[in-house]
Amino acid sequence: MHLAYPAVLAALLFCTGLYGVLARRNAILVLMSVELMLNAVNLNLVAFDVWLSRAARETLHSGQALTLFTIAIAAAEIGIGLAIVLAVHRNRGTSDIDKLRDTAEGPETEDPGTSAAEKTEATA
Repeated sequence: MHLAYPAVLAALLFCTGLYGVLARRNAILVLMSVELMLNAVNLNLVAFDVWLSRAARETLHSGQALTLFTIAIAAAEIGIGLAIVLAVHRNRGTSDIDKLRDTAEGPETEDPGTSAAEKTEATA
């Protein structure tokens, strides 16, 4: 098999994941898109490791070992990410990234166009 086939597939996977990260508003879909991008990198690591190991028969297959390490890190990342998204969803009631500014910030009830004098006048 040529190296171009897995490289093109990995490029398509990575572009799909990048589009998902940039275009999606739901935090869970963004995490899934990051996983797609990591899997594209893993596919490249394995494909290039196999391609480079054909030249020298006595190799350590470091690309495959690095892929296993990346899979372990990705599993931990998705576990922590989902725990954070669930905690934010319980507190805020939404997982929409655009609506989540800061977890310490409360809902904004004031009009940003009002001046400080108008605010004190309204409270008096």
